[in-house]
Amino acid sequence: MGNFVRGIIVGAVALAAGVYVYARFGFLELRADRPPSALEANIAGTAMDKSVERHAPPQTAPFPITPENLKTGARLYRDKCADCHGSPINPDSDYGRSFSPRAPQFMKEAPDLPDNENFYIIKHGVRYTAMPAWGGIMTDSEIWMVVQLLSRFEKLPPDAVEELKKPTTAPAN
Repeated sequence: MGNFVRGIIVGAVALAAGVYVYARFGFLELRADRPPSALEANIAGTAMDKSVERHAPPQTAPFPITPENLKTGARLYRDKCADCHGSPINPDSDYGRSFSPRAPQFMKEAPDLPDNENFYIIKHGVRYTAMPAWGGIMTDSEIWMVVQLLSRFEKLPPDAVEELKKPTTAPAN
């Protein structure tokens, strides 16, 4: 039994060393214009999903959903998110599709995560993707307005839809 356990340990160490050497000497392909392997996509996607599930606190928006909040969320989404995630004017963003992994295109497929997980991702970002941590740029209230918008993308009031269609507001310097 002792030899079996030692064999497992030695095998695990050898595998880890092999992966390290493979990556260390540049054999791991990391170009963004080449799709990841099925194994890489599966591992990375599962790791992100499980990490967000584990770390996102069970919270809800601190204010009710109102047409005005959805309109504000639409303005914030348009100005901060639409370049990567698409808009009614550009539903399949070339910019977002150029990332690896690709940015989800919300005009084509609405996000399906619970609100607390969307809030967590927007606030903290996702490492090794192009998703930045907006928590240092947007207030929690602003993030919640975007989350409320995302969870109702398929049934928005007309004012919010019109806000999404307006030109992006350039940031003030």
